[in-house]
Amino acid sequence: MASNVLQAQQRDQHPWLAHYPPAVPPTLDEAKIGTLVDLIGSACRTYAERPAFESFGKAITFAETLRAAEAFAAWLQAQGLKKGDRVALMMPNILAYPVTIFGTLLGGFTVVNVNPLYTARELTHQVNDSGARILVVIENFAHVVEEAKPHLTLDRIVIATPGDLMGFKGTIVNFVSRHVKKAVKPFDLPGSIPLGTLLRGRGPMTPVTVAPEDVAFLQYTGGTTGVAKGATLTHRNVAANVQQAGFWLEWVLESPQGRPDYQHVMVTALPLYHIFALTCCCMFLLRIGAKSLLIANPRDIGGFVKMLKGSRFTLFSGVNTLYSALANHAEIGSVDFGEMRFAVAGGMATQAATARQWKAVTGKPIIEGYGLSETSPIATINRPDISEFTGTIGYPIPSTEIAIRDAEGNDLPMGEAGEVCIRGPQVMAGYWNRPDETAKSMTPDGYFRSGDVGIMLPDGQIKLVDRMKDMVLVSGFNVYPNEVEDVLASHPGVREAAVIGLPDEHSGEVVAAFVVRKDATLTSDELRAYCRENLTGYKVPKQIFFRETLPKTNVGKVLRRALREEVVAGAAVREG
Repeated sequence: MASNVLQAQQRDQHPWLAHYPPAVPPTLDEAKIGTLVDLIGSACRTYAERPAFESFGKAITFAETLRAAEAFAAWLQAQGLKKGDRVALMMPNILAYPVTIFGTLLGGFTVVNVNPLYTARELTHQVNDSGARILVVIENFAHVVEEAKPHLTLDRIVIATPGDLMGFKGTIVNFVSRHVKKAVKPFDLPGSIPLGTLLRGRGPMTPVTVAPEDVAFLQYTGGTTGVAKGATLTHRNVAANVQQAGFWLEWVLESPQGRPDYQHVMVTALPLYHIFALTCCCMFLLRIGAKSLLIANPRDIGGFVKMLKGSRFTLFSGVNTLYSALANHAEIGSVDFGEMRFAVAGGMATQAATARQWKAVTGKPIIEGYGLSETSPIATINRPDISEFTGTIGYPIPSTEIAIRDAEGNDLPMGEAGEVCIRGPQVMAGYWNRPDETAKSMTPDGYFRSGDVGIMLPDGQIKLVDRMKDMVLVSGFNVYPNEVEDVLASHPGVREAAVIGLPDEHSGEVVAAFVVRKDATLTSDELRAYCRENLTGYKVPKQIFFRETLPKTNVGKVLRRALREEVVAGAAVREG
């Protein structure tokens, strides 16, 4: 009786619980969350002979993945790394990536995920801020490491290739990458070691006791300052999120009757260095013994569709821009979506038009979720049994509380817009070596302040309204105006600059820069070329407006809102 009263109280305080699928419990048993080391070991032994990851048509089993991961862990230990030391990984979705992630974790070390498209400046900050001792980089981007190397504090550099772990087929894949596609620029990194070499002939790794509160990942995010800082994600944070995802989704993933060896296959087009793919397309798949189809270059939509036509898959993950590009491709109708159980989206808002197109092509709605690097990432998600796109970000997942609060931290009534605040076992331990930023982001009662504006609907679903931060979201990737402004301002021909995001039908938003010139002859093309030398491509301003002055407050702060209003009113004159 007392238990029923408690459950009734919970449902009054947390209205979303009344709308949970019957198979989904309201909470986790947090004492049983465990670590990612437990998850990796258990999955690779339970599903040993199943294919775990596939890249360029070559698959490796769970057992092969574990052997290679343990060999990498043994090599790290032989370099003198101690428990908790950081290992930076700079690769797209190739077989070497999950192997090095797992090996780093098995050895008791911390993974620092690095976007392989980063410039030397961006790479230098992240490696040095994290204190990484080892960097693993795909050879296609090793020239960037060479440029940054004089400024990096590293012990060793490891060079991976697209063909690692593929045997003879890997030789062909590497030949095509180097000589046909010419994707590898010359580089000179004396003392570096090929990943394939260090994986061969390694002795056994020394088992390490890893605790739930040990740090698993430093997941870098820009935050309101524009200076990239590492969200400290513990084994407990990510393992909890994997378990939460399991409770929410597994009841719709049951195997067909009479097929005990049925295996789910996830199309993994989002890069594993992105927190959404890391948790949902790598760690969660371990839990259910599924295979991940690794897509190294999802921007090649024609090649992507060709791969889909030749593959069996049951699960799909992506962002709005990817779903839109696929749905509009001329040959998407020849792809067999018959076995697909669901398609999940995150990273950026999914547009209703895209969701309609996707369902028309596949017969399945897009299930939208929401989260941040700081929440490992899933905080809310739509029910997996929806028949139509909802336009909301769904319900808080088990053991997760969402509060909508005003600027003073007061809870707001249902239906009023305020800051989305999140509490649960998946919320980060804090920002790496940034207690000041951690204090700003956390409330006294343990909620993470997302910086996003949302409302709670009567049934407990959350609908996002806007973002409190000035962050620009380009195809699911965060762009922070301060960082771009700093680069623009460092150009000798620029007096000052301001950056905002403007709506775009393809990428959600694009970066727009308002520039006051010091040199009247400076052109938009020259400025973009300068930005490309210092910024990842999606951060480079797509639109540039040259002005005589920038609108400012009495204390000199640029009014970005006024700049947006100018564009909407058609008063801004774009040059480039």
